[in-house]
Amino acid sequence: MKEFQMSELAILGGPKTRKEPYPVWPVWDERELEAVTEVIRSGRWGGYPYPGPKTAELAKKFAGLQGGGYAVPMINGTVTMEVALRAAGIGWGDEVIVPAYTFQATASAPMDAGAIPVIVDVDPNTYCIDPRAAAKAITPKTKAIIPVHLGSNMADMDAIMELAGKHRLIVIEDCAHAHGAKWRGKGAGTIGHFGSFSLQSSKTLTSGEGGILLCQSPEHAALAASIIDCGRAHALGGGGEDPDGLAMQGGNFRLSELQAALALTGIERFPAQAKQREEMAAYMDEA
Repeated sequence: MKEFQMSELAILGGPKTRKEPYPVWPVWDERELEAVTEVIRSGRWGGYPYPGPKTAELAKKFAGLQGGGYAVPMINGTVTMEVALRAAGIGWGDEVIVPAYTFQATASAPMDAGAIPVIVDVDPNTYCIDPRAAAKAITPKTKAIIPVHLGSNMADMDAIMELAGKHRLIVIEDCAHAHGAKWRGKGAGTIGHFGSFSLQSSKTLTSGEGGILLCQSPEHAALAASIIDCGRAHALGGGGEDPDGLAMQGGNFRLSELQAALALTGIERFPAQAKQREEMAAYMDEA
């Protein structure tokens, strides 16, 4: 039998495995300082009128990053799912299928919209929602399904979309962990009717707090923008107010210009950071 000799633990005086501090997150430098300073000097810090110039730029660039759709930035990645449900007309008494393994927001968002979350099991090989379990949970009250792409590992969107098409369900992809991820060449959040993204500080693209709802129809984007902008009518695509449109019930869930500025610098960094993560993951796989 081969013998291994262990050195003394570092805490007991042995050699340290790492002598330098671990990298900090979020990453920042002069780019973030300049971006935030520009917004401060502009005097337009908040989110009204919606969208502000930085928020509009973020919407365009984020949709480009994911590969399509109409992006509607807002305050967090929980509200994004609630707004998607409301924009799709889902509410009191409706059922929404969600996976058992996820952050609580995936189940709380349907409740915030007045719907009932129906929790189903995950696939033990992917930890994402099991389409077979979802199929068994469908009732006449089922109106939507929220697959979660856990740790950038995407749910089986082929099976999910087939199931949704068969039962006329709205699909809201929970992409809080899936910025830049793809399924068969299609970006996360562009396959279902909606893609919900978080910009919270632990995410791979962050503005400290924030969220982005990616809509595949301009009508849904306009409704989403109205819901988060105190009910003000918005033009198709959610790109600004429509003075001739009809107001609706809504609240203030707008993203601030300061947060949008930080997210924009994050998008600049994202390709290089994603490449580094993939290289590190490949190294771990080979170990």
